[in-house]
Amino acid sequence: MIEPFRVHVPQADLDDLADRLARTRWPNEIDGAGWDYGFPLARLRQLADHWRTRYDWRAHEARLNELPHYTTEIDGQRIHFLHLRADNPDALPLILTHGWPGSFLEFLDVLEPLRRDFHLVVPSIPGFGFSGPTRERGWDVTRVARAWAELMHRLGYERYGAHGGDFGAGISTALAAHAPDRVVGVHVTYLPLPPDPEAGTLSATDEARLDKVRALRANRPPYQSLQATTPQTLGYALTDSPVGQLAWIAERFAHWTDPAAPVDDERLLTGVSLYWLTATAASSARLTRETPRGATSCPVPLGVAVFAHDITLAIRQLVERRYHVRHWSEFDRGGHFAAMEVPDLLAEDVRTFFTALTAAS
Repeated sequence: MIEPFRVHVPQADLDDLADRLARTRWPNEIDGAGWDYGFPLARLRQLADHWRTRYDWRAHEARLNELPHYTTEIDGQRIHFLHLRADNPDALPLILTHGWPGSFLEFLDVLEPLRRDFHLVVPSIPGFGFSGPTRERGWDVTRVARAWAELMHRLGYERYGAHGGDFGAGISTALAAHAPDRVVGVHVTYLPLPPDPEAGTLSATDEARLDKVRALRANRPPYQSLQATTPQTLGYALTDSPVGQLAWIAERFAHWTDPAAPVDDERLLTGVSLYWLTATAASSARLTRETPRGATSCPVPLGVAVFAHDITLAIRQLVERRYHVRHWSEFDRGGHFAAMEVPDLLAEDVRTFFTALTAAS
């Protein structure tokens, strides 16, 4: 059963958040430390003050409720999603999947541009946001992909495209592997493949990209190590301290976005508020533990958009050895959260890829 959903956070939860922010117990900081030891104290105080005194969740909640939200239960798990139909009844359905520490909110700025050409389905990954916490083991990208296939079937979509970045890229390719007869193509913005000794000589540019992939694989970032090993332990701190949750997410946005196209504080705080108000810090982190490292297969045409300020940049020579690449774009703007940073570039690239695919078929 699919049911309409309306966003409404109890006022008691908002009052509790304001109280906790007002009573934050701040650590000290070494003079002149900058980013050497982690998120700078002055910047975090600024964000926390904005959250407590100027940020208005109700205003953002009202805007969210202008969109068509729904929930359904699949494989014992609640699934929240947006569903926007194009004016053209024959438009291609397209499922958009976020990653961590993102949410369905990432795609708000591309909904209208894409809706002109696609029926849009924008779910929240189980364990994230309004899909609520997962309650059993095994919710990795493959299981999420199976749930997406069932969701699209329930909506009456038997042929559709998929797009994603971060975990959303892995879920989208896993969806294609699970339902290759239904997925017409996959478009991704993140594809950090490991070195391939049979790939041949790479250009200097690609070798530099590969060096970054090697470094990340050899030295897993601290946030990732914690989420991949002890997400429950981490969850206690992030679920009890709004400033802890703020720092955990804001640090990723600071490091993974294009300095020339930053995500503004209001958008950042809405995303952090979603994690806080749904108490999904621990369950969203579990996706890192549940999902094995390594690329999934993709038996359908692939489109890749590379944004210059992403965590790592895909290497075409490696990608083409593993996937059926039909489209490749490189952009000198944008980072890991391209749909929020450069929505115009992302929307047009998605449209270009799928338009060419459907024209060819």
